[in-house]
Amino acid sequence: MSLHNVVGRYEIAAQEDRSAPRTRLAIRAQLRQSGGRPFQTIVNDLSLSGFSATSVGRMHVGTVCWLTLPGLEALQAEVIWWEDSLCGCAFASMLSSIVHDNVIARYRAGEI
Repeated sequence: MSLHNVVGRYEIAAQEDRSAPRTRLAIRAQLRQSGGRPFQTIVNDLSLSGFSATSVGRMHVGTVCWLTLPGLEALQAEVIWWEDSLCGCAFASMLSSIVHDNVIARYRAGEI
């Protein structure tokens, strides 16, 4: 799949989930680039279509990665942007609204 298609998919998804905007959070998680080792990260925001997280090491646009939130299986995503130790990623499949809402409720309650 070309980067243009991924970015296009991400933009469409972002438009579709305007009723569920990105929610700012601070969730300790693991992120792993394809072919790499997992590293600790903090998820800064989450939506049905993606997330942003810390990444000290450069993550290249188009790289496939997996985000593992506490208590969930790894979620496949693709890096859409990276700047100043932050990356923005689009999920390969939209996050279930039930899973999204449960994560939001859990971390709004102060868990990290």
